[in-house]
Amino acid sequence: MNKRKILFVGLNYAPEPIGIGPYSTGLMTALAERGHRIHAVVGQPYYPEWKMHSFFRGRWKTATEDGITVTRCPHYIPSNPTGKRRLAHHLSFASSCYPAARHARRELQPDLVFTVAPSLIAAPVAARMARRSKVPLWLHVQDFEVGAALATGLLNAGAVGDAALKFEKRILAAADVVSTISKPMQQLLIDKGVPANRIRELRNWANHDKAGGRRNFREEWKLGGRFVALYSGNIANKQGLDVVIEAARVLSDRSDIHFVICGEGPNRNRLADLAQGLDNVTLHSLQPSEDVGDLLHFADLHLLPQVTGTKDLMLPSKLGNMLASGRPTIATTARDSGLAEELDGAGAVVPPGDAEALAWAIARLANDRHACALMGERALEVARNRWSKITVVDAFEETMEELLA
Repeated sequence: MNKRKILFVGLNYAPEPIGIGPYSTGLMTALAERGHRIHAVVGQPYYPEWKMHSFFRGRWKTATEDGITVTRCPHYIPSNPTGKRRLAHHLSFASSCYPAARHARRELQPDLVFTVAPSLIAAPVAARMARRSKVPLWLHVQDFEVGAALATGLLNAGAVGDAALKFEKRILAAADVVSTISKPMQQLLIDKGVPANRIRELRNWANHDKAGGRRNFREEWKLGGRFVALYSGNIANKQGLDVVIEAARVLSDRSDIHFVICGEGPNRNRLADLAQGLDNVTLHSLQPSEDVGDLLHFADLHLLPQVTGTKDLMLPSKLGNMLASGRPTIATTARDSGLAEELDGAGAVVPPGDAEALAWAIARLANDRHACALMGERALEVARNRWSKITVVDAFEETMEELLA
């Protein structure tokens, strides 16, 4: 395999513990370990708290991290990320990353420019760097942020929504290769006009597939032998976590079932207010990365809620870790969605927003531990076959060589 020079432009990067950041970082680190030279132009870490990590305050900073030259760019971070504020957030990163990307391009002389959406608004910066260097542009879509913003009400339909969709279409057309993380999302790219021969699948992977044995959460949180339904991750609009609280309310008479929510995000305080008075719900902060394996293995069941309208606009990156824990997952999604396909035999799906259906499914598995165990075995099998990091990195290298041959 030829050793290549890659310019990466992306908002989210380490040390952000969840979301897109760990996968962008993991991919770049794996490629550097294989001998490729990489300069990453990224944002300052803020996710999922929507608060700047204090030790990264300041202006543009460049350092070597795990064999990668990383330039961190300052940008606006809204404490309450409404639609307009999110737009300003992404625009500020696009503006600040331009001079850093230009400097990196001149210094690196890249063979390939690779960028990730979100943030789609920064993709024109990457496109310009690719044109200037006369090299291919690879756009990787982690989720369709315009569609998700429309579905969750962060962006209104009408002139603004139409303009955003047109912008998305132009950016997709500018890339030499567009990759995404699931088959239904690939189909959505085709529906948006991207030629099939320019589309690739580039999955995320399970990065917390083993329990570390550092912490016993069941003992620490005094949950004894109760059946634990766990949600861990971001707490924002598109997660639709209200339905979990309502399901807990439906099951409030089941002392043997307990709901645990670990996470941060703009909706956390409101969710805590909704859960007041429910003895079967506990909220905790997002756990350190080194303890996530123990956390996921302590659960009996994982919860993966999504709001109505987000079908196939994203495939939650946390799913790989949930499957790799060997526990079943209940998702709120359409039965013909990509998420439902991933969970075939490894969990169950109920309609988005249907708290009664979610409560019924949780109770059914709590009453049948054998069925729960069988679904967990299937989850492990799916994780091994579809969520392997080595397979993902190999696929990236193969596609890169096709582009550069």
